[in-house]
Amino acid sequence: MHSTPGRRTFLAGSAAALLAASAAPARARSRASADGPIGFASVDALGRDGTTGGAGGRSVTATTAEQFLDHIDSTETLVIQVAGTIAITSKQGVRPNKTIVGVGASGHITGGGLDFYRSSNVIVRNLRFTGAEDDAVNIGRESHHIWIDHNTFSGAVDGSVDVVRGADYVTVSWNHFDHADKSMLISHSDGAAGTDVGRLRVTIHHNFFDHSRQRHPRVRFAEPVHVFNNYFLGNELYGVASTENAGVLVEGNYFENVPHPAHVGYADSGPGRLVERHNVYVGSGVPETAGTVVEPRTYYPYTLDDPAGVPAAVRAAAGAQRAAFTP
Repeated sequence: MHSTPGRRTFLAGSAAALLAASAAPARARSRASADGPIGFASVDALGRDGTTGGAGGRSVTATTAEQFLDHIDSTETLVIQVAGTIAITSKQGVRPNKTIVGVGASGHITGGGLDFYRSSNVIVRNLRFTGAEDDAVNIGRESHHIWIDHNTFSGAVDGSVDVVRGADYVTVSWNHFDHADKSMLISHSDGAAGTDVGRLRVTIHHNFFDHSRQRHPRVRFAEPVHVFNNYFLGNELYGVASTENAGVLVEGNYFENVPHPAHVGYADSGPGRLVERHNVYVGSGVPETAGTVVEPRTYYPYTLDDPAGVPAAVRAAAGAQRAAFTP
């Protein structure tokens, strides 16, 4: 792989092969709405009608860490409005049926992060996460239907958003990964096939990977992982890595000054499969590709934006405090 100056658009991947590969899973219903998730968090599956978070529950406001931790540990369906800076430590568990949303420009979680352990139906929006001493958001242990939307991540010691240990039906959208190191890991280990094969279905769209170094995402075992209409800027190590027979579709993204847009296999992990199509590469290297991948349209509908317009759209709207949210 090598870096090539100037603007190049690659259109790759066999449509016939993709259609053949997509025939395996049964089609599931999607409930994406005007203000709901697009992608896997919208899919009706595992007893969930998409991801609705705390809809229908009480609205509460957290202005202190004590209040915040009480609310996320409640068994009640809640809309939790975060006002001001909440300083926590480690990773704190979030129970099912919650919407956690920052109030205006004030919602800020620092020092620690959120942990999902057999949780489901949670929305996290409009928050700044800074200085997490481990992961900022860890979606793990069979959690499902989680939507991470319009947040800003910086300074986490480990992952900004990790999806691991059999989690499923996740959408990560319109977030700003601001000079992060390890942005997003999907499956935590080369030895996790037993828990992860057939799970870890994740949609990643309209995120700003802003000089973040690696893992946008790094994937093992999962299929499909759908990476579309994201803006990759100045990513030092690599953009996307598909390993351990994962199936990743990378489409409609804009890569700018990314020496290695996509790897097939990485470090000690064996190769995965990766299809790229309709991406724009500016001052970037040539992506590695291999094999075929199950089509995301088998699961949900989506509209691909013109990748040439992705940088402007993502700069204008990705991250916390960039849009008004009605809990």
